[in-house]
Amino acid sequence: MMLLLHDASLYLLYFALAVAVFLTIERVIFYNHAHGQIQNLLQSLHTKTALPEFKSGGVGAVVATAFANGLRPSASQKMAEDVAEQAFIRVQHKLNQHLWVLDTIVTAAPLLGLLGTILGIFDTFTALAKSGISDPQGVSAGIGTALLATAIGIGTALICLVIYNGFMAWVEKLGDETKLALLEMSNQAA
Repeated sequence: MMLLLHDASLYLLYFALAVAVFLTIERVIFYNHAHGQIQNLLQSLHTKTALPEFKSGGVGAVVATAFANGLRPSASQKMAEDVAEQAFIRVQHKLNQHLWVLDTIVTAAPLLGLLGTILGIFDTFTALAKSGISDPQGVSAGIGTALLATAIGIGTALICLVIYNGFMAWVEKLGDETKLALLEMSNQAA
């Protein structure tokens, strides 16, 4: 029974790693796309051309909608500030979306690995108690298998921590670019 639970913890760790890989790919695509949209907006503002059309729900669409709804010459300063702040909050929400999953994996993976190790060692000692110390090589192999869960848990957490920190830096950079675009829009509206 304990060996089954040990294996279950390993499968959960593999699943967490697969989710982290999928989320990493999704966020990289999203952040690259968001960066391109913000750059297109800034270029349109600098050249004073019409704002590009964006699909609904994207970062560019949120900022362009803010421009259409309140960052125009007829808007009051207070209205323009409110619309810009709302747009920035919406963009930040989109940029931070799903990052909680990586943060949870960073926290849970080492604990899940430790649980797998404890269950694996428990199973090894149970088998040892039944058969005696007749096979030290078998005991070593059992403990080695048990420790594999800790190694996978810590490795998963380290990988996810690096990715999470990289994404947080990327979110901050994109947030700054969004602020620049909103400031540029409100300056042109004034």
